[in-house]
Amino acid sequence: MDSVRSPEWPVAPLGGVAANSAAARYGMSPGTGPIVGRAGPPPSAPPPYRPSSGTGSAPSAGKPSAPPIPVKILVAGGFGVGKTTTVGAISEIAPLTTEAEMTSAGIGVDDPGARSTKTTTTVAMDFGCVTIDRSLKLYLFGTPGQTRFGFMWDDLARGALGALVVVDSARLDDCYPAIDFFERAGLPFVVGVNAFDGRLAVELGEIRWALAIGDHVPLVQFDARDRLSVRDALLVVLDRALDRATRDRRA
Repeated sequence: MDSVRSPEWPVAPLGGVAANSAAARYGMSPGTGPIVGRAGPPPSAPPPYRPSSGTGSAPSAGKPSAPPIPVKILVAGGFGVGKTTTVGAISEIAPLTTEAEMTSAGIGVDDPGARSTKTTTTVAMDFGCVTIDRSLKLYLFGTPGQTRFGFMWDDLARGALGALVVVDSARLDDCYPAIDFFERAGLPFVVGVNAFDGRLAVELGEIRWALAIGDHVPLVQFDARDRLSVRDALLVVLDRALDRATRDRRA
């Protein structure tokens, strides 16, 4: 992991900063326009993703239960796509956030989109946790989305078993650096398309083509505000990580 380079972040386009809160962004209407995809998928890809069907066994009666196994999961993506909202929706503790007020100094540097009402932004990371069952507990680390904090991704990714890359279907170009980062790192990841206002700007099939990701990468639609929807997306990440661990053990 130490050899992985930070994302090659694109220069943010000029534009006025409008505001925060995912709630306001969910009221936006689906965008239109051509989708410009990445150059292509990585040269070699693992087998297509297949969810496992195995079930765990209950602990024996009378024996003290062992503490749950900690699993580190990243919640990554571009600027203003709903990472902080995702962590906050599922965390069983009050999430740790590092939100700071956006000022006029960020105009032309941090561009959340013309229709956004975003007024604060994550300047370090988000943190939350959720217990899956008696044997497993997820620790969620949300990455910053601003270009200037890309160097922090190397440290945040250290020790992680998987990642959820949050995507805004109307701003797909913002998520290219995150996908490139996890492909280079060899870390299992799932692309979660955040359905703002319950709608997508384009269909999932078009999004997969535009992102140039193979069939081995799960692509799911979810709502960052809804606890159960976030849970389902994270379970796919966990299943992907377990599938990778199983294949590595057999190799």
